[in-house]
Amino acid sequence: MTAYKAPLDDLRFTLFDVLDAEKTLTSLSGGEAHSRDLFDAVLEEAGRLSEQLLAPTNWPADTEGCHFDKATHTVTTPKGFKEAFKQFADGGWTGLTNPEAYGGQALPAVLGTATTEIFQSGNLAWSLYPLLSEGSTHAMEMHGEEWQRQLYMKPIVEGRWTGTMCLTEPQAGSDLGMIKTRAEPAGKSGEHDLYKISGTKIFISAGEHDLTENIVHLVLARLPDAPAGSRGISMFIVPKVKVNADGSLGERNTVTAGSIEHKMGIHACSTCVMNFDNAEGFLIGKPHKGLAAMFTMMNAARLSVGVQGLALAERALQNSLNYARERLQSRALSGAKFPDKVADNLLVQPDVRRMLLTQRAFVEGSRALLLYTALQTDIEARATDEAARKKAGELVAFLIPIAKGVVTELAQECTKEALQVYGGHGFIAENGMEQFVRDARIITLYEGTTGIQAADLLGRKILQLQGVGLKHFLEEISTFCHAQKDNEALRSLIGPLAVATKQWGDLTMKLAQKIQANPEELGAAANDYLYYSGYVALAYLLAKGVAAAETSTQSEAFKQAKRDTASFYFARLLTRCLMHQAGIEAGIATVPEIA
Repeated sequence: MTAYKAPLDDLRFTLFDVLDAEKTLTSLSGGEAHSRDLFDAVLEEAGRLSEQLLAPTNWPADTEGCHFDKATHTVTTPKGFKEAFKQFADGGWTGLTNPEAYGGQALPAVLGTATTEIFQSGNLAWSLYPLLSEGSTHAMEMHGEEWQRQLYMKPIVEGRWTGTMCLTEPQAGSDLGMIKTRAEPAGKSGEHDLYKISGTKIFISAGEHDLTENIVHLVLARLPDAPAGSRGISMFIVPKVKVNADGSLGERNTVTAGSIEHKMGIHACSTCVMNFDNAEGFLIGKPHKGLAAMFTMMNAARLSVGVQGLALAERALQNSLNYARERLQSRALSGAKFPDKVADNLLVQPDVRRMLLTQRAFVEGSRALLLYTALQTDIEARATDEAARKKAGELVAFLIPIAKGVVTELAQECTKEALQVYGGHGFIAENGMEQFVRDARIITLYEGTTGIQAADLLGRKILQLQGVGLKHFLEEISTFCHAQKDNEALRSLIGPLAVATKQWGDLTMKLAQKIQANPEELGAAANDYLYYSGYVALAYLLAKGVAAAETSTQSEAFKQAKRDTASFYFARLLTRCLMHQAGIEAGIATVPEIA
């Protein structure tokens, strides 16, 4: 089994020293009480809950998995999950960032992102049960009617129910325009239009479980008069158990789990095939406008999936570092470093340090990127200045595909390197490292594959939106470089960062011209462009960390580790941009057709 200790110092450093989150949040509407003291208390309690309650269940729950009863179409979650969820809900964690009007605490999204990392590191599979509710409540808040928020959203916020997103079908994965699930008008239920939903959805995380008394499914379906393609999609609220007008539970709805998937990882999360057989539901939002509500859920989910990558990489790093410190094996190339012992530890080996520093650089850079993006969502939602809200929203839209696509791919590398540090022992299930590799594999797939994130970044955020978010980000990096050009602590970083930033802008302009001449160039370049963007974004945020260390109250050893990590990243990892630039410039001609 593996250990876990919530990285509170790293979270505090990133939030308060690198991002100056307290200053930003207390300046926003309703943020007067969002002080560092409050954040510290919340982070401490989240750490305690994850370390003591969730982390010990991670390996046993993966081994046990979920149990599906074919006769009753019910799922039993692993031992300890129900008790953990009850404590989680009783502590108010299910409504941490939701509005107070619906039972939430209205705390900032950036704090929710920080605590989500902690909980997901404790047990990723368990965390998916409450996590899916975040997207569904956000969709109801933004697109639902008040009666829907009171009747369906509030119990989810309170932790009595959970929510899901039911999008994918057997024949329609990423291409939602191909969905076949039908919604037929069925008169009225009280004062509200009623619909009967029929169809099958697949890959539905937490679609059926025993943690709560009800599950609210948000389902994409087509009305009889729906136009073809994605413009004909509507969204419906379909509860597992029907809800009476007074909020009490009625009879069981005709929606059931047909089976649960047998997966490579996240065994303790029930990934379901969901069958809707004339199930009763209610339209959320306007007819044929379900895609807008879906993207409200999807954007929140994509950021959360990025956090899943960070969470797995953090726990894998902690354990591989501990192992390297304790494992005695061979001697240093230059001679014994621990002559009183039978062998030196693994840390004397440069290649082991390379693997650990690679993990550390990606973990710290990813954390900064995710928290930076989450802070922008707070500014977008609550800034008093309209221009500030608009700019933040444009930054969020630009950064989401990077935060999801790049961070989850880097998590593959981090978990692989962590296992490699263990050598053959990493391949043994009882040591826990292979679980991180298996669990991490899904995060580059769900809520849009890496290829979809790349196409979204280049095709929509750069070309369709004229790169407005990129312009904001490049301006911010350039301002930082100018302000720090005489800072001796950043002397080796500012030059390469300034060069990479300029090249990012120049490369984008040239690529846009190539795509205008031949649209196929977009598909050939998108993946490399996504990685290029991610590596420069992480370089900027790691450099900000070095600058922040100058005035931080953290220990000198802590601050020196930040400097060492950034130096390693700039020397050995930022250089990967050269490879991706070559891939971008090679173009569609180097991607021949396959018969």
